[in-house]
Amino acid sequence: MPAAGDGGPALELDRLPAIAASLRDAAARFGTPLYLTDETALDAAADELRAAFPDPWIRQYSVKANDVSAVIALATGTGRGPDRALGANVVSRGEWTAARKAGVPNSRISLEGIGKTDADLDAAVRAVVDGDPLLWVALESADEADALEVRALRAGLGRAGRPPMDVLLRLNPEVTPETQAALAVGVRGSKFGMTETELTAVVERLAASDGAVRPRGIHLHVGSQLGAIDAWRDAVRRGLAVLGLLRGGLPDVDTLDVGGGFAVLPIGEPSARPERFAREIPDLLEAIPADRRPDRLAIEPGRFVVARSGWLVGRVLHVRDRGGRQVILDTGMTELIRPALYGGVHPIVALTSLGVPADPGASSSVPAPPATPALEPPRTIVGAPLPAQLPEPPVAVHGPICESTDALGEHGLPPLQRGDLVAIRDAGAYAAALSSTYNGRPRPPQVVLTIDGRLVIARRRGSVASLG
Repeated sequence: MPAAGDGGPALELDRLPAIAASLRDAAARFGTPLYLTDETALDAAADELRAAFPDPWIRQYSVKANDVSAVIALATGTGRGPDRALGANVVSRGEWTAARKAGVPNSRISLEGIGKTDADLDAAVRAVVDGDPLLWVALESADEADALEVRALRAGLGRAGRPPMDVLLRLNPEVTPETQAALAVGVRGSKFGMTETELTAVVERLAASDGAVRPRGIHLHVGSQLGAIDAWRDAVRRGLAVLGLLRGGLPDVDTLDVGGGFAVLPIGEPSARPERFAREIPDLLEAIPADRRPDRLAIEPGRFVVARSGWLVGRVLHVRDRGGRQVILDTGMTELIRPALYGGVHPIVALTSLGVPADPGASSSVPAPPATPALEPPRTIVGAPLPAQLPEPPVAVHGPICESTDALGEHGLPPLQRGDLVAIRDAGAYAAALSSTYNGRPRPPQVVLTIDGRLVIARRRGSVASLG
C-alpha cells in the first residue's frame, strides 16, 4: 500500500536576500511588470511534496495554478528522471496542450474540471484510439458520463482490441473546509462533483454497460488554502468508505485521488505542511478492510508547488499623501487578480528606495520568524532568515487599472519615488494563469531565475499590436 511520508515541519527561509539583485536585473533587462520564477524555491516545494507523499503515490501538478509551459516543465521535473517527475493535472484541451508542450506525456496527464466541452471529451477518446491514452479522466456528473460513453462506444473502445477509457468519478465530500468561502469547493451544494448517491448510480450503470468506459475510482477535492486538516481528513475518510463499498463488487475500482489544497501563507505565518496531511493517511487506511483499500493513491496540488517561487516585479508610478502614503504601481489586478477577486494576501517589498537598492530585510510586510527555535532541524532552501526590523509606516498600495477594486493592501515600505521597483511575493500561482489584457495591457513576460543564477526568458511580453 502507498505509505505517507513523515517528517518535521519546515521552517521556511526568505529567498529575497539571495535574489533581490536578480529581480532588479530582470526589471532592467525585460521591463516591468514581469513575472519571475525562482527555480530553487520551486524545486524545494516539489521536493517537500515528494518527501511527504513518496512513491508509489501518484503526484500530479495542477496546471491551472500556472499554465506557462516553461513553469509546467519545472514543476513536473520534465527531463530530470522518473525519481523527480510529477505528472500534470489539466482541466481543458488548452492546459493539456501546454502540458504536452512542456514535455509531459499523456500517460502522466489526468483530465478533470467542471467545464469539459464536447471537444475536450472527443480529444480524450481520440487519444485512446491513437494508443496514447491519458492517465484518466475525472467525471463530474451523470450527464458528462453519458456524453463520454456515447463517444467511447462510437469509437469502439473496449472492443476489437481497443482498451476502455479509464475514469474516476468526482465525489462532493460535503465537508466545511477551513478556508474562505470562495475557495471551499467541497461544501454541500457546491457545483463540483456528485453526491454519494449520484456517484454510485453512475458507477453501477457504467459497470453494467458495454465496457467502453471503465470506472477506476474516486476523485475528490476539498478546497484551497486549507487552514487545518480536519475537513480534508473527513473527506478522505468518506472517499475511502465509498470506494471500499464499490470495490466489493468491482475490483477494477482501485484508485483514490485526494486532490490538493495545501496552503501557502506569508512566510512566518503557521500553516499545515504536506507531511502533516500525509500523516493522516495510514490510520485512515487501517480503518478499511485490506481487500477494500485502494491500490493507487494520488495527490494533485498546484499552488503549493509554484506559489512561493513566483514574484511579480512592478515599478512605482505615483507617490502621494491621502491622509497617509499612497503608492500606485504599474502592475495590479490584470497581472494578479487574487486581492481584488477574493481578498488574497500578497506581501510587497521594495527593491529600490529613492533610486538606490533597498535592504531586502528593511522593507517587508512579512513577519520575522518566531524567536523560539524549531523543535527539529528544518528542511530549508538557500536563503536567509528575515531580520528583525522596526516596521515601516503602512503604505496603501494600488494598481494602475481604472477600477477602485485594484488595491493591493497596506504594506510597510521605505520612502519611494516614481521609478522605484517593488516585488510582490507568492505570485507563482493564480497570477499569470488568471491575468488579462483589460485596459489594453499586453501580457507581461515570464522570466526564470535558474538554479545557477541565470535569467532566462520563458515567455516574451505581449505586444500592443496584438490587442483588439
